[in-house]
Amino acid sequence: MTRPRAGDDTGSTTIEIVVLAPLVIALLCFVVGLGRIADARNQLTGATRDAARAASLAATPAAARTAAEQAAAADLDSAGIDCARFAVAVNDVDFRPGGSVTVRVACTTDLSAVSVSGLPGHLTLDASSTAPLDTYAPVGT
Repeated sequence: MTRPRAGDDTGSTTIEIVVLAPLVIALLCFVVGLGRIADARNQLTGATRDAARAASLAATPAAARTAAEQAAAADLDSAGIDCARFAVAVNDVDFRPGGSVTVRVACTTDLSAVSVSGLPGHLTLDASSTAPLDTYAPVGT
């Protein structure tokens, strides 16, 4: 029978794995959370682009605002992004044939909804997009 010698490293690998595994898992969850936040930003950018396009197809500035709000809300809803505060601003100063319309969408959501579950706090996402108005479309009628 052999006696363990002083300074024997038997079992040290197991202890290292038990100590390091939670740190590696936490780091992995953090990276996944950052990826989900980036995806939410991309979804909002797409919703803003769609809202600008919908506004550019409208005949009046009032109809453009309504179309932009509906398009952005529908896109964010289909993406699963729940906004506690949701705002759509339409810059229709140049709303004339050949002009352009700019839409800015802001969404404040819980961080736990777009990132790793359980994170506290809020995240405000915002984006803007510009779409040209058709030169030959009847605008303002």
